[in-house]
Amino acid sequence: MSAVRDPDGFAGFARLLYERARHAPDVVAHRFVHEDESAEELTHAALDARARAVAAGVLAATDGRPEPVLLLFAPGPDYLAALFGCFYAGVPAVPAFPPDPTRLARTLPRLAAIIEDAGSSTVLTTSDIAPLMADWLTETFGGRAPRLIATDTLDAAGAGTGTEPPPAPRTGVPALLQYTSGSTALPRGVLLDQDRLRANCAEIARGFGIHPGSSGGLWLPPYHDMGLVGGILTPLATGIPVTLMSPVTFLRRPLSWLRMVSRYRATIIGAPNFAYDLCVRRATDAEVEALDLSGVELAFTGAEPVRAETMERFAARFGPAGFRAASFLPCYGLAEATLYVTGGKPLGGWQTVSVDREALEARGTARPARQGQPSRSLVSCGRPGPGTRLLIADPATREPLADGAVGEIWVDSPSVTDGYWRRPEETAQTFGARTATGDGPYLRTGDLGFLLDDELFVAGRLKDLIVINGRNLHPVDVERVCEAAVPGIRRNCGAVFAIEGAAGGTERLVVVYEADIADEERYAEALDGIRRAVSRELNVRPGAVVLVRPRTIPKTSSGKVQRWLARRHYLAGELEALASTDERAGR
Repeated sequence: MSAVRDPDGFAGFARLLYERARHAPDVVAHRFVHEDESAEELTHAALDARARAVAAGVLAATDGRPEPVLLLFAPGPDYLAALFGCFYAGVPAVPAFPPDPTRLARTLPRLAAIIEDAGSSTVLTTSDIAPLMADWLTETFGGRAPRLIATDTLDAAGAGTGTEPPPAPRTGVPALLQYTSGSTALPRGVLLDQDRLRANCAEIARGFGIHPGSSGGLWLPPYHDMGLVGGILTPLATGIPVTLMSPVTFLRRPLSWLRMVSRYRATIIGAPNFAYDLCVRRATDAEVEALDLSGVELAFTGAEPVRAETMERFAARFGPAGFRAASFLPCYGLAEATLYVTGGKPLGGWQTVSVDREALEARGTARPARQGQPSRSLVSCGRPGPGTRLLIADPATREPLADGAVGEIWVDSPSVTDGYWRRPEETAQTFGARTATGDGPYLRTGDLGFLLDDELFVAGRLKDLIVINGRNLHPVDVERVCEAAVPGIRRNCGAVFAIEGAAGGTERLVVVYEADIADEERYAEALDGIRRAVSRELNVRPGAVVLVRPRTIPKTSSGKVQRWLARRHYLAGELEALASTDERAGR
């Protein structure tokens, strides 16, 4: 299908949808694949009409005030209509993952924190979710409970004829409050305006080489960065169709994603590293044989550490179905920069460097490893696009570092946002960084990395960094060693962190993993296997190893492990421990 030509100028995503509906009303904009793998399609005209109905309901409820509106929807057409309805109404949309009925004790507090932080007095949802939320909102907020609007019951009659263009975006009013996924801290609302959203969509289109024949096939959570900007807004901005499915569907049946890609001939797919691993583990020979992935031109991978071995396994497993290893495109981004910052080349595959582990951990230097030396393999996340500057800085002295030196990644880009909602001090600290000589401002990402030949290599998170006996250890390295050597633990379901030793002494390494075995007699083997593997490969003996029940390691909505929260549960004795070398682990 040919891409629709961009309207002249850009006056916000509501106006963009309006123009698409005028000039290509019957073109499918978004397709949503349900649990049973049936599909529901939304044309430009249908999405425009539904968005107008939502906008009319929002404006009536808020008396036209530009106050943040919380979106509480399962992934699907109702969510899309609500998102664009907020754009039409000129109010900040606050997308949030609906609470998980099986994990209310963990998901409801995060939702309450978002509502409190955003100051939302209106919640948009559907009639099946509304009754549960009404009781909870009253119990939690009392007389301050936000009003609920079930958008699937709104009457479209008062939404206008569809011939009136939407008003221009209101000056100073954000389009979105994009709450960070909370992998290292409690969520914060990132301010996103229409211009930065559009700029990042254009950068994604450039970096991914999107062309008139492109189409997307994604399961990513549609509430923030990768799923929202990459999966919903970029296709509309570039005029290409996208087929979506719920992350819940993917996690239950990972191959349903690849069947969707095969059936609808998607050319662009993408996910965090764990998703590709999950597909490899779950795929049967019969399922692979039934797939046709020859149309995939680009498979982006990001949002968590990118592992070369994962891409190698995926390419080997699905190569018989036509998947090309060169399709992989590692990339780097974050919510504070809207989404995309760097990426590889389309059909360029991935590039790795093998660095001396001791030099990296002890001196923060990425030096090529000699044969036989302990090494660490890192994947390049590509280069920034035009207009984006990367700087590797010493986080303590703010001095720029040379190529190959590990420091904090700083970003200067047209897509860097204005900061955090109602958090001026954090905004100044994170978005106003300057070097020792005054160069800036830069966004401090909190990520550690280095540059080689202008390519970015991410080494870990500054806040996750573990220092033991003067050595810098990254949790991902410890987790990789465990998953490669120890049977009986679930891949991508572990958390490694440090705690203070007795009487304030040397930090202790703690390793927590979900068990993948039901035989209690084998728990001791897994615990011992983790201790031996970490001691042998990294020369560090874990102070504590804990096995917990499956699906209890805290994760963000996009599947990233929340090490900080796992650490909090460990210290509070709240882990659902099955076996442990430490009595403090939990019940």
